[in-house]
Amino acid sequence: MNQLRFRSGQVQLRKVRVNSNTEIEAGDLLWLDGDDAKPASDFAWTVDHAQTQAAFAAKFLGVAHQPSAVGDNTPISVDASSESVYEFDAASSNYELGTPLGPDANANVLTNQQFKQAASDSAIARSAEFTTSATNKLRVTFASAFNTNSSNVNAALG
Repeated sequence: MNQLRFRSGQVQLRKVRVNSNTEIEAGDLLWLDGDDAKPASDFAWTVDHAQTQAAFAAKFLGVAHQPSAVGDNTPISVDASSESVYEFDAASSNYELGTPLGPDANANVLTNQQFKQAASDSAIARSAEFTTSATNKLRVTFASAFNTNSSNVNAALG
């Protein structure tokens, strides 16, 4: 898909390793597996969607700013900021400002670039706007587990 839709705010880019057998597109939601970034779709499914979202939140890194093709192991830039705003695809619904969000799923696989509502303790993002009718595009802010300034419950040190 390769859709990086940054809209506003302060970006905090981190250089992160990528395994050569991993494909990442700009705009993908990434998690940290050891010392390698991987897209949400590579995250192991647990019991159900809610539990998978919670486990993913504990390892959520941020948004890919660069793609990485299979065979490439060059580190990529990832935005781990809680201050930046992006536009993402979302499950069609009404959203309030601050609605907690997690990656959507398709056939027991997390999606790389689409959100749906999530429990607060499983969220990796929040809606940055309210909608007056059902929409499938939404502006969001992120909560990386690797940014102590974020609201991710897994971001605390110690």
